[in-house]
Amino acid sequence: MGIVVRQSFKNTVILFLGFAIGGVNVLFLYTNFLHDDYYGLVTFLLSTAAILLPLLVFGMQHTIVKFFTSYTTKLERDRFLTSALVLPLLIIIPLALIGTMAYEAIANWISTENAIIKPYTYLIFLVAVFMGYFEVFYAFSKIQLQSVIGSFIKEVFARICTTFLLLSVYFQWITEIQFIYAIVIVYGIRMLIMMLYAFSLYRPRFILKPPDNIKEVLSYSFYIIMAGSASGILVEIDKFMIPQLEQIAQVAYYSVGVYIASVVGIPSRAMQQIINPLTAKELNDNNLAEVGNLYQKSSLTLLIAGGLLFLLINLNIKDLYQLLNKPEYAVGVLIVLILSVAELYKLAMGNNGAILTNSKYYKAFFYFSIAMAVSVIVLNRWLIAAIGIDGAALATTVVVLLFGTLKILYVKKKLQMQPFTVKTIKVLLLTLVLFAVFYSINLGLHPLLNMAIKSILITVLYVLAIYKMNISEEVNKLLNNYL
Repeated sequence: MGIVVRQSFKNTVILFLGFAIGGVNVLFLYTNFLHDDYYGLVTFLLSTAAILLPLLVFGMQHTIVKFFTSYTTKLERDRFLTSALVLPLLIIIPLALIGTMAYEAIANWISTENAIIKPYTYLIFLVAVFMGYFEVFYAFSKIQLQSVIGSFIKEVFARICTTFLLLSVYFQWITEIQFIYAIVIVYGIRMLIMMLYAFSLYRPRFILKPPDNIKEVLSYSFYIIMAGSASGILVEIDKFMIPQLEQIAQVAYYSVGVYIASVVGIPSRAMQQIINPLTAKELNDNNLAEVGNLYQKSSLTLLIAGGLLFLLINLNIKDLYQLLNKPEYAVGVLIVLILSVAELYKLAMGNNGAILTNSKYYKAFFYFSIAMAVSVIVLNRWLIAAIGIDGAALATTVVVLLFGTLKILYVKKKLQMQPFTVKTIKVLLLTLVLFAVFYSINLGLHPLLNMAIKSILITVLYVLAIYKMNISEEVNKLLNNYL
């Protein structure tokens, strides 16, 4: 776990920096400098592009991580990586032609409830291509166990650019319409920077000959395309469906709540960048004992970090919305709590997803993902119509809890390993106790002072309890090293 903890810590710092910049953008700049409709439009375009991403790049960002370490010679690896770069074009080019011919019908369909979407429909495809190839090149760096720079490019670069563009709107250097196009350009530049960095780590010779196990690669990629698309639907479909049932401004209110809740998942995003290729390597070497070890340690470490973030966010959320001073956005208080529960459960699952996608049982991940996608679409349709945007959050959380449990049980049955220990219960009890103690406390001060004082108290009590109970050897070593 040494390299995992080191790079996870660095990735976590980068993610917090990115989320801090993004938080300023989401909570203050977007809400004050951009009209709610245009904020909702940006969210809709990026979310829809994220849904298309796995299909356009043929799932290659996962295929690279899965197969790269199974090749033993540079020639084999170069043939494989060349195929990983070329195969997505066999999907992108035909879809681009079809989209061009059927553009009017597609644009009319997705803009039925909100006409503002129609002129920008083609940007969805363009952003999806940029996002997709970024992930492919990011996978190049992951297989070299160098995830930190890629994490910075992904999490910080685009957000800094967005900050500059929002300030440009405020100072009337650009219009809101020009802002939309500028965001697309930022994603294109981000992809090019990632490509240059990836090739600096490992530049394959361009060999237009597929690897000998191309059938296995294609089979895996097909399942991962479908599973990745389904996973994208789970994450982004709510922001796609809300404009079909509500005014597009509701997407802006909802997305702020989603963004705040997603902070709970930062530790997972940090650790997965390095633990996924390690899990793939150990599975390729059939070292199940080490996979099981990573499974439990990643679950416990992520849950400890996520528990603290869960407390800090939900015990300060009312003050945060008061500080935002936008009453229409305050509908997100409940959304944040509901989605935080889902994020915390995903953390507790550790590297469950990496085990499923990189083992011989990867087809099960496909079936789970399809079932989750169908379930979340049905629940969104029902619950958004019944209780509005709170229903979108509830739909996501119900699906995560139900199918997350089924995934844990499946891995337990097939590989005889599971992520939980007695220490898991201790962390959950500590989180619940502190939540109950601080939930009703109102200091009656300025929101910033309230947040600062409560955050300090919560953090000190939580970290001290984790340290004194010696729940995690890795966490205690980290605290000893950095404190």
